[in-house]
Amino acid sequence: MKLTRKKLTSGLLTSAALAGFFNLLPLLLTPSEAGQEIPLIDASGLSSVSRKTTTAQDGQSLAPYVPTPREVVDRMLQLAEVTSDDIVYDLGSGDGRIPISAARDYGARGVGVDIDPERIAEANANARREGVTDRVTFILGDAMATDVSEASVVTLYLLSSSNLKLRPILTSQLSAGTRIVSHAFNMGDWQPDAVESFNDSRGNPRTLYLWKFDGEHRP
Repeated sequence: MKLTRKKLTSGLLTSAALAGFFNLLPLLLTPSEAGQEIPLIDASGLSSVSRKTTTAQDGQSLAPYVPTPREVVDRMLQLAEVTSDDIVYDLGSGDGRIPISAARDYGARGVGVDIDPERIAEANANARREGVTDRVTFILGDAMATDVSEASVVTLYLLSSSNLKLRPILTSQLSAGTRIVSHAFNMGDWQPDAVESFNDSRGNPRTLYLWKFDGEHRP
């Protein structure tokens, strides 16, 4: 059957549609998130988008699944000064690119947590392809219910409200000196130790926040 252009494109998610979605995203955010940077999709690193998301114990979504661009992954790990001695936990790990990069490029151990079994399967396949299955583990589960006490680095790409939900959990479990890096979103009144702003290769503004945990519990 001959497909017309209309039929051929009607089922595709176009760049314009994606742009429209992210233009509307601020309207869906809580007031605390309305002034925060809205991350853009990096189409070159986007293999698939899941309808499922990392979820909290109350059943509310922590964030939609939007893969972190690979160049931003590199900057996050550099900002955290990851070494082969580290255990890197990525909460909402998606296709596993942060734990895999930590293991492959830095010799660290990587642990990813995601609620979506399809993303976990994809992450494990990616780890096999990169030859790092001996250094990474992917956990199918709720980020809010995960024991992160062994982590020396925690990476996040969620929302400000989600970071605030995780903050008391992280600060009650992590050891002093653990580094926390968040892409795009802060942790309220917990002032970061470093903020790195830059434009990615597509010209999109990016902001990374680094906290070096001092051992003080923060509700």
